[in-house]
Amino acid sequence: MTAPTPLAGSPAAVPVLALGDTLLVSLQGELHDRTAEQLQQDIAHRVARSAATGVVIDVSGVDAVDSFLGRVIAEIAAHTRLLAGRTVLCGMGPAVAITLVEFGLTLPGVLTALDVERAFELLRQDALAAVPGGGAGCT
Repeated sequence: MTAPTPLAGSPAAVPVLALGDTLLVSLQGELHDRTAEQLQQDIAHRVARSAATGVVIDVSGVDAVDSFLGRVIAEIAAHTRLLAGRTVLCGMGPAVAITLVEFGLTLPGVLTALDVERAFELLRQDALAAVPGGGAGCT
């Protein structure tokens, strides 16, 4: 595991942890637009530089989302997918889920999981399925 990397030039930086070939981002509280945009750029650069194959975005610390944050999450997933990675959104509470549906945000390409542990398991299963014969006989 590498140390968290704060976003450059932002006092309210969102740390991005590298855990093997997966980046973990834990959103806490309200995320301002500029910080969300910087996070989006930082993750795209980190995925490209590190060849990360997965990004887990934990929103368990977020009480509410707006349409801008929803769009940023969708764009993070799109960038990650273009760089041959997968994005899992986890820890979503009912209020966040309801808000995303009310905004009509479908978040294409974003997998969902109940918690971080299940998100990592989902990425592991996805990676095994992508390898020819990788899922056969594996536990």
